[in-house]
Amino acid sequence: MLKLESIESYYGKIQALKGISLEVPEGEIVAILGANGAGKSTTLRTISGLIQPQKGQIYFQEKPIHRAEPHQIVRMGICQVPEGRDIFMGLSVQENLKMGAFTRNDSQAIQNDLERIFQSFPILKERAKQQAGTLSGGEQQMLAIARGLMSNPKLMLLDEPSLGLAPLLVEEIFRIIREINKEGVTILLVEQNANMALQTAQYGYVMETGTVALHDTAENLIQNDYVRKVYLGAS
Repeated sequence: MLKLESIESYYGKIQALKGISLEVPEGEIVAILGANGAGKSTTLRTISGLIQPQKGQIYFQEKPIHRAEPHQIVRMGICQVPEGRDIFMGLSVQENLKMGAFTRNDSQAIQNDLERIFQSFPILKERAKQQAGTLSGGEQQMLAIARGLMSNPKLMLLDEPSLGLAPLLVEEIFRIIREINKEGVTILLVEQNANMALQTAQYGYVMETGTVALHDTAENLIQNDYVRKVYLGAS
């Protein structure tokens, strides 16, 4: 579904991605692991069109998208749930969800999707009229994911969805991620909680200083001595 070929991205003169290549098969969950500064979020921002790569190509469903604008990429079926959630704090939960459908004009389908979201996230239905800034951290993360789903994506880019959440909420967020995938949405997941990410994904990439240092099936990465020592805390 998604293919990156030798992507190089910069912040000014600083090179953040140094020839990244990766693939995301349709229907799967693929994880990107790595320390802070490895280039994980930059990879997602480059896919989303927020950063234009200086070299390399990105293909979505075999169509080049590396020169497309962010709103065009959303319309193609890619949505990103950014690190830190970035919900509209001053808007209500329901208004946030409707903002997720801003590229769509199928009003009846939007309303149907909103009802489906409320079935999947009952806490958001309870909080529908509540200002988003008053939600707990876990509820805000659910809202960010649900808002992304309102764009009716084929591919969802999730950036650190468990960041700052208590262990029980982390379990709930990953349960939701698996459910979304079962419903047919392909997922590219950036996550520092390597253990949860590899238990959830089918395939994984390990990034270090703007490059792919290692990639394999999630099952093999869990057994890899280097991954176990550096990312899974094994002695």
